[in-house]
Amino acid sequence: MSEQVWPLYEVFIRTRGGLSHRHAGSVHAADDQMALDHARDTYTRRSEGVSLWVVRSDRIVAVLGQRMLELVAAYPELEEELANANFALDYIGQARMFYSYAGELEGAGRGEDDFAYFRPEQEFRNLLLVEQPNGHFGDTIVRQLLFDVYYLSLLEALTRCSDKRLAEIAARAEKEVRYHLRHCAQWLVRLGDGTDESHRKAQQSLDELWRYTGEMFAADALDEAVLTLFDGPDLGEMAVEWQKDVSAIVEEATLSVPQEQHMASGGKQGKHTEYFGYLVAEMQSLPRTYPGATW
Repeated sequence: MSEQVWPLYEVFIRTRGGLSHRHAGSVHAADDQMALDHARDTYTRRSEGVSLWVVRSDRIVAVLGQRMLELVAAYPELEEELANANFALDYIGQARMFYSYAGELEGAGRGEDDFAYFRPEQEFRNLLLVEQPNGHFGDTIVRQLLFDVYYLSLLEALTRCSDKRLAEIAARAEKEVRYHLRHCAQWLVRLGDGTDESHRKAQQSLDELWRYTGEMFAADALDEAVLTLFDGPDLGEMAVEWQKDVSAIVEEATLSVPQEQHMASGGKQGKHTEYFGYLVAEMQSLPRTYPGATW
């Protein structure tokens, strides 16, 4: 009889108020409640921390989700901290579905963990925008807005593509991302139309991150193949809609759309910014240190 292996959970502890959660270790458990109980027994028996956060390892897979997880316990208010954590898990859950389907299509026996944990950084193909540091709250909100307007349009197009499985995944993700966009759009309006300082910082965030948006609509061979073979997204059409939707939100926030400028690119070809290596190293540290580890 084969031995049952329980899922691996990562444990994060905040040692005192005002600090971020830090990775403390991991535990195996049959479900979330058991993981929390084991983590408490193992890592907080002597009251080492003021709060504990536990998440299954196989949920930590997407670049943007990983970036957003860094903000747990670092947001300006509790409700936003919880919203951010849920958004991060949404992105990670979507990545799991896409990775699993990619493994099936590849037919080489690879699964979601192989794609997330055991690829070098040069093999990751993602937008440079999503790997940028969190910065202050305005930086995070602007990054999320610019990406979510694009991502929602991409998902809407994929729901109409000829690949049934891909369309189903996109339809499920679309509902989550639609709420993400509404949330960060409301926050950008509050920041832009708030105090002089919040307006200034929001505009500065928009100006600094704008140069990473052109890459979204620079079609490569894969984009062309998805369009031709699967009736997928037309990036040219998406660019027009994206510009219109972002401009409307920015105008409502009393901010200004940045002028045309040189656009950074390379993420879709595996050429990343200096920040990406650190993100991947942290994400992959445990499975690479203990490959195939079981309880």
